[in-house]
Amino acid sequence: MAEQVISVKNTNIYQGANLVLQNVNFTIEAGEFVYLVGKTGTGKSSLLKTLYGELPLKEGDVQVAGFDISTLDWKTVPFLRRKLGVIFQDFNLLTDRNVYENLKFVLRATGWKDKGLMDDKINDVLEKVGLKSKSFKMPFEMSGGEQQRVDIARALLNSPKLILADEPTGNLDPGTSNEIMQLLTSISKDSQTAIVMATHDFMVIENFPSRILKTEKGAIMDSNVAEVVAEKL
Repeated sequence: MAEQVISVKNTNIYQGANLVLQNVNFTIEAGEFVYLVGKTGTGKSSLLKTLYGELPLKEGDVQVAGFDISTLDWKTVPFLRRKLGVIFQDFNLLTDRNVYENLKFVLRATGWKDKGLMDDKINDVLEKVGLKSKSFKMPFEMSGGEQQRVDIARALLNSPKLILADEPTGNLDPGTSNEIMQLLTSISKDSQTAIVMATHDFMVIENFPSRILKTEKGAIMDSNVAEVVAEKL
């Protein structure tokens, strides 16, 4: 039986005082690739933020990478984050330092101290995303696709069980989006890393079909690719 990386039971998701998703129930296993779709404002980002501990869990049972989200506090959130990788639409790279220093900053922030081990890990993740020769580049010297690859490399630094990706192809052209999707799907398959990807990119869903969770009318449910692509949320 595959390991459950996410388990959400009888859960209500809030954005501040507003209830945005009600009675949420789903599980995601190791190595599973899952799209999260739905109209703007239906709770996708709130759900992701709850899963990685940015929004508090008020009601329900949520387990993520072995952590009980209901018991998280400021002391335990960093330990949860070490088990996760988070990929953003706007890359969120530190603009005043090069690729190597961006990745080194994350390793130091998550407790790494040995310079040799840090060098090895940075080289390893850059090789996985096809950027081993560009560790000296500054973010502004790179294309959008290259910056997104750096963001993915950053998400891989602590060998996560789970990657949460919020619109990772949203700012990319179709060709670059396909390259990023090929990279993400291979990471999911080869490393048995579960990936949950919020997206509005229906070309991506059509080209790389997988399980879909859809937010609609305050609820979340499994949907099929044909229906979602036809509706063009």
